[in-house]
Amino acid sequence: MYIEKIQSPADLKQLDIKALKVVADETRKAVLNRVSKHGGHVGPNLGFVEATVALHYVFNTPTDKLVFDVSHQSYPHKVLTGRVSGFLGDMEAMDAVSGYSSPTECPEYDNFEVGHTSTSVSLATGLQKARDIRGTKENIVVVIGDGSLSGGEAFEGLDEASELGTGIIIIVNDNEMSIAENHGGIYKNLRALRESKGTCEHNWFKAWGFEYKYLEEGNDVEKLIEVFRSVKDTDKPTVVHIHTEKGHGFAPAVENKEVWHYSMPFNVEDGSSLEGPEDESYDQLLSDWMLQEMKKDKTLIAVTSGTPTAAGFTAEKRKQAGKQHVDVGIAEEQAAAMVSGMAKGGLRPVWTVVSTFLQRAYDQIAQDLCINSNPAVINVTGGGVLWMNDITHICLFDIPMLCSIPNLIYLAPTTCEEYFAMLRWAILQDKKPIAIRIPTNGVNHTKEAVDAAYGYEPKYKMVHRGSKVAIIAAGSFYQKGENVVRLLADKGIDATLINPRYLNAVDADTLDSLKTDHQLVVTLEDGCKDGGFGERIASYYGPTDMKVLVGGVKKDLYDRFNLQQLLSDNRLLDEQIVEDVMRLL
Repeated sequence: MYIEKIQSPADLKQLDIKALKVVADETRKAVLNRVSKHGGHVGPNLGFVEATVALHYVFNTPTDKLVFDVSHQSYPHKVLTGRVSGFLGDMEAMDAVSGYSSPTECPEYDNFEVGHTSTSVSLATGLQKARDIRGTKENIVVVIGDGSLSGGEAFEGLDEASELGTGIIIIVNDNEMSIAENHGGIYKNLRALRESKGTCEHNWFKAWGFEYKYLEEGNDVEKLIEVFRSVKDTDKPTVVHIHTEKGHGFAPAVENKEVWHYSMPFNVEDGSSLEGPEDESYDQLLSDWMLQEMKKDKTLIAVTSGTPTAAGFTAEKRKQAGKQHVDVGIAEEQAAAMVSGMAKGGLRPVWTVVSTFLQRAYDQIAQDLCINSNPAVINVTGGGVLWMNDITHICLFDIPMLCSIPNLIYLAPTTCEEYFAMLRWAILQDKKPIAIRIPTNGVNHTKEAVDAAYGYEPKYKMVHRGSKVAIIAAGSFYQKGENVVRLLADKGIDATLINPRYLNAVDADTLDSLKTDHQLVVTLEDGCKDGGFGERIASYYGPTDMKVLVGGVKKDLYDRFNLQQLLSDNRLLDEQIVEDVMRLL
């Protein structure tokens, strides 16, 4: 195989066109080998194989700088920059290679840690300005998908690149897809450009001041090399618009592009899953519930921002919802402001967003939503240690983030029944924005009655009243709290168990009631403890004699962490929590 011998793009440059086509075929097979065994982004990487071969053949990386957007199309780039063992090796070798661009992994060829969308052009304008000031001549090359153009930062980056006016090459990888279908006005112009082979009168990129070239055959190595050579060393802001096929070369990924955006391990022969049948999941339960309620209430609107299946809204369910489902594209800021406007206008919007992507909309949540007290609902999914674990996708910071915003109530249900009770109340109330942290530790059910109404002032639920030690366990860590209480009972301690339900503020009455016969309060939260729920309780008890043990994850940037090791390092295993309680007593 060629790719086993390619240690850098310099080796690639020694080959002729015929051999490059073989390299592309081998690279595609290597990508499929990895994702079928290890899991990962399938469609985006398969569609960008030929373009990656052509880019590294034409440009002189690492002198020329290559910046990927989101970087879930960077697998072929890794194959050709000395990391082929992550695609052809054993599982340990695959684990050593990230699914995203990572200078920690390869500082020579990966320029930025990238995992969130729409950032590439903005990052590249910084490199562009640095080059211009230093007086060097390297090419600055951006790879951005059409889906990423829906994010506001992409517009800001394009605006600045045009303003700088010097050489930058922006490869628009147009596969007619985001994760799901694209949403936004820009896609009307992209479609017109595709249909006219780049010649239509109205050209969004030219209007912004870019030189523009179009290539229909975006999966043809030879034609890609030709168009990239034509723009190499340009001194003008330039867009190369290439039309590619998401999932190219793997029939299942071509036939069902949304499902094959990302996949867990599968049988490469036919695409069948190697995982067992899916358990009951909140995304499915949520979308089913929303569709039922939508039939009764035409003002109920499901909102997503580029990840509709995070809310369970598959293509079929989006069709059923019709105008009562809105996907704003990969534009969380737009979603936050839009749901505020919807609520103001008399609708009942429910925006479901993944914890890590929620970070992109802090200002809009604080300013556009909470200052205006509009009663929109935010479902936060994936929060905590149990979901994604790449450094760009860790979901540990939503509690400190949202709880720093005044006028926002952040609820943490512990069971399925409690979640839907909170959701129904949040939708029907009309005074404040409400966020709800959907549990990530599976769908736990309860036969106990749950409250139907939740006030605007925090009121914790005393599940069991003991003495000496109180365990306040929030959300996905509530079941951990139950385990700790059982283990303490084995040691003769009848511990109090509290479900706080509210993350944003303390229930002073409940906390004060513990002072009479408790020595120690233990808080447990599934997220970053710095600035989190537990520290708020510790601060409340600060002037008193009450000891507080705050349980959570230390603030840090973790990359591809082992769950058990992370819990152990942070003294969050059930037995460790009990040990610490006994030590403090």
